[in-house]
Amino acid sequence: MSENDRPARADRVPSEGSVASESEHSALRADIRRLSTLLGRTVAAQHGDDMLELVEKVRRLVREVPERGDTAIRDVLAELDPGTAAVLGRAFATYFHLANLAEQLHRSQERAAVHAEGSGPLHTLVDRLVSDADPDELATALSRLELEPVFTAHPTEAQRQSVLGKLRSIATVLAQDLPEEIAETRLHRLVDLIWQTDEIRPERPTVLDEARSVAYYLEQLGRRTVPEVLTALDEELDRVGLHLPEHSRPLVLGCWVGGDRDGNPNVTADLTLETMRIYGERGVRIQSELLEELVQELSLSTRLVGVSEDLRRSLARARRALPEVYDRFVRLNAEEPYRLKCSYIHARLENTRRRYAEDTPHRPGRDYLGADEYLRDLEVMDVSLRSHQGERIADGGLRDVMRSANAVGLHLASVDVREHSSYHHAALAALFDRLGELDTPYRELDHGGRREVLSAELAGRRTLTPRRDRQFDDSVTETLEVFDCIRTVQETYGQEALHTYVISMAQNVDDILAVAVLAREAGLVELSAEGAVSSLDIVPLFETATELRISGDLLDGMLSDPSYRALVAARGDVQEMMLGYSDSNKGAGLTTSQWSIHRAQRQLRDVAAKHGVRLRLFHGRGGSVGRGGGPAGEAIAAQPHGVVDAVMKVTEQGEVISDKYSLPALARDNLEIMLSAVLEATLLHQTSRVEAATLKRWDEAMDVISDAAQEAYEQLISHESLPDFFTQATPVDELSMLNVGSRPGKRPGAGGQTSLSDLRAIPWVFGWTQTRMIVPGWFGLGTGLKAAHDAGYSEVVDEMRDWAFFANLLSNVEMTLAKTDMRIAGFYVSELVDPELQEVFEIIKAEHRVTEREVLKLTPSGALLGGNPLLRRTLDIREGYLEPLHHLQIHTLAERRKVSEPDPDLQRALLLTVNGISAGMRNTG
Repeated sequence: MSENDRPARADRVPSEGSVASESEHSALRADIRRLSTLLGRTVAAQHGDDMLELVEKVRRLVREVPERGDTAIRDVLAELDPGTAAVLGRAFATYFHLANLAEQLHRSQERAAVHAEGSGPLHTLVDRLVSDADPDELATALSRLELEPVFTAHPTEAQRQSVLGKLRSIATVLAQDLPEEIAETRLHRLVDLIWQTDEIRPERPTVLDEARSVAYYLEQLGRRTVPEVLTALDEELDRVGLHLPEHSRPLVLGCWVGGDRDGNPNVTADLTLETMRIYGERGVRIQSELLEELVQELSLSTRLVGVSEDLRRSLARARRALPEVYDRFVRLNAEEPYRLKCSYIHARLENTRRRYAEDTPHRPGRDYLGADEYLRDLEVMDVSLRSHQGERIADGGLRDVMRSANAVGLHLASVDVREHSSYHHAALAALFDRLGELDTPYRELDHGGRREVLSAELAGRRTLTPRRDRQFDDSVTETLEVFDCIRTVQETYGQEALHTYVISMAQNVDDILAVAVLAREAGLVELSAEGAVSSLDIVPLFETATELRISGDLLDGMLSDPSYRALVAARGDVQEMMLGYSDSNKGAGLTTSQWSIHRAQRQLRDVAAKHGVRLRLFHGRGGSVGRGGGPAGEAIAAQPHGVVDAVMKVTEQGEVISDKYSLPALARDNLEIMLSAVLEATLLHQTSRVEAATLKRWDEAMDVISDAAQEAYEQLISHESLPDFFTQATPVDELSMLNVGSRPGKRPGAGGQTSLSDLRAIPWVFGWTQTRMIVPGWFGLGTGLKAAHDAGYSEVVDEMRDWAFFANLLSNVEMTLAKTDMRIAGFYVSELVDPELQEVFEIIKAEHRVTEREVLKLTPSGALLGGNPLLRRTLDIREGYLEPLHHLQIHTLAERRKVSEPDPDLQRALLLTVNGISAGMRNTG
């Protein structure tokens, strides 16, 4: 058995839009043909039969390209006017939107059938836990279990919500058993609507736009999906005589939209307050709607059954606080105390919603401050029911409301704030300069000097910040206002609404202490003789391979500071640490990034144990493999032993959100998979499953692989011609025109010319993906594997296929290689890149040959995706629709670059190819 080996599980489901069975695949293909036929009719009706014939002609020519070359298709495209090119691009892009929707639907139907048969991930896991886990450890894990998917607005969702909504409507029609003629009419109407809806955003979305968009998914999850998942977990546990403990929170929702300040100047303290209002109003709306359903259900009468004294006292207090509610409902509900109680609760929810909207103070008894008071009101009814022959009634709608309240509270999602460490030091420099006490100005101190000053300051009792007449520059003032904003949010929505502060570029202990001191200034933390009080989790983010390597030392330094250690104790002896996948990949390559993160987790696990602290890891994974993506359940299972301790946070980003959460069955399945994986890792993977000597041998081989892979990757990105090659070969400069996000694609201070250090990880992956080189998803692994073979590790590498970490790495690279196409990439290079820069492409092709050869040596079938023929077939079918978009993109890029002010139709055609390729590849970046 390997370190992470375990039996096959129900959560090993096909990814990338594939279905598992031949019958479902056939049904899927039928629906795609149905939708594409309707699309063809729409194109012909609105643009003429000649336009439809052009679409089919281009498809035919693409099929002939491998034999005849691409001359014929290039000649056809060269004759097109920009308007016709735009319609052609739209036709292929819309096909992929419809095909993706059909794949989501059939995947959801297939998974729903698995759940209906009682074979879902939770069912399978509970059976294993009962047989393999210690009962006491299981009870402890269930009491602490907390999975938090954190939704971000990283700009990789190329589709507009206007289009996504209509696609969801198509799924609804397809899923219904309607007469053929009615279904056809409705589907064709929706296809027409999609065709006449502009898929290119007219302008860049604001942060508030992004907040409303992500709130849609959060609201759907909080209202139905999360309660359904928790009901399923409770029922599975009940089946074996176990229960979820009271007040447990197995699932909570998180969000970065409105709190992620790093690199986004649009996120201000005032804007954070605005986004909190959006989330808060939706959170209250969920509970209000659930209460309206509950009041219909709880029609119990005191003529027939008694109630608890606590419920009677609760009703009396509510009558005094809300006399208008009593006057309105007492005649109807005088003998129906549960309905009367629900009416009081509903009124308090409405008052809470009004308080959020009008920004008025909390009024005890008339509205709610956070979810705790609300839950106490629900618990009064729950206890009363259970003590008066109402156990089964309590386990119905009331239990669902309580589960939803536990997960989303009255704030919908917990928002994290993220900021770059330099801003905190700049603010502190201004504060210390005002006092004039330091012999050496704060900004001139080294890290050790700052650490000494901040540690002493944190242990002290004074206030650095003047409460009035703050005369600082705008940047310092804004930094101080962010901490005041956090306190305002907690006082308005409760502590759970915003209690995490993530520090980008956290490289030294002084970076963490700086945030602690600023939090003290705002009253978020307090150290006194009586002990520490804190309402804020301070979280360093390790983004680069270098930072990941020192993560253990940094955690040790943090926890060795007595004052900071007291703050961690005040937060329940839990320290959260965030691991960044995107920037470590961009800087060191996929292989070294993944290995550095794996090693860092081991360090953090051991240091936390030494200090008696529990670790909560926050995985900042992107959607694509090049940004840490891949199947979530497998990624969790591939963590080192003892790292997962019943709690985990993981980002959900960009197009992954709509793919995973658009349809209820997929949303439920995804959450069950992750929840099952967290529980399994917590209970069944606390110790290594292999001998220390075996793990040492694997580590040595992996070090050789990583070092050689990093060297190969760094030689590529340090090549003097790479920046120009990347800019010329890819549409990276056109990403900003898609208006996919509020955050700039380059870091603050970046100039107009592309610099790889200034470029963010998202456009870096985006550009390579559009051209089918997909360099960030595989480059370097082949050289690394070859180096291990050359160093005598061939047998060890073969053994490592049983290691979940290594198997997961290989699986993700195999998927990326299946999508990589050097033939298509060659068209981009030959048409768009200066000849003197094309040496870079030869380096990429050479590494691709090595990587594919080395990966296939470790693949049982000897072919990419040979173990998943249905997925392989799906990708092959997509290729016939993707390649026309690539040729059209190359043509429009070449034409676009000939002029300073392109024709609007040409610009539109180019952006439509970007949108379509994103849909066809199922990710942008």
